[in-house]
Amino acid sequence: MFHTISNKIKSQMSRLERIDSEDRQDGTPRLKRLRQIPPETGRFIALMAANIPEGQIIEIGTSAGYSTLWLFLAAKLANRRVTTFEILEEKIKLAKETFKLAEVEDTIELISGDALDYLDEYIKIAFCFLDAEKEIYEACYDAVVPNMISGGYLIADNAINHRKILQPMINRALHDSRVDSMVVTVGKGLLVCRKL
Repeated sequence: MFHTISNKIKSQMSRLERIDSEDRQDGTPRLKRLRQIPPETGRFIALMAANIPEGQIIEIGTSAGYSTLWLFLAAKLANRRVTTFEILEEKIKLAKETFKLAEVEDTIELISGDALDYLDEYIKIAFCFLDAEKEIYEACYDAVVPNMISGGYLIADNAINHRKILQPMINRALHDSRVDSMVVTVGKGLLVCRKL
């Protein structure tokens, strides 16, 4: 999977990594920054998503589409689609450009709007990557976990660098009898939950 990434996808990944790095150094306002995952987190979620049972792959928080490209690699292996949700119009525009230039737009469904307005429609979730505003994580967890299939994963980013705000949700997941969960020290920390 990692050895066969197309040059067009590699080019878009490199472009977004460069923009993200510049955003973090040049004083770009928080909501305008890409705030995307680091490459090691991308590799991790792709590896995890490549081994899921049959079901839907969703992402909550597209930004410019960097993490979506990593999920695409796994979805492509199983001839599946990735559905990703983004609420900010500027980020939606960037993501559409990313997917077009990477030539993956036919395999990715980008939904413009609040994921919480749509999640009830997704009842066979095999993989969910959650990387949105931290204030909605718990509501997303509540919406996704009941609709996950056995063996499916919910992975939430920022479990270490935003631990203070996410601690209630992390505690809940660690004690939730519906999932096996742990915090993994990859990137900025990931809460990994596997549905029983």
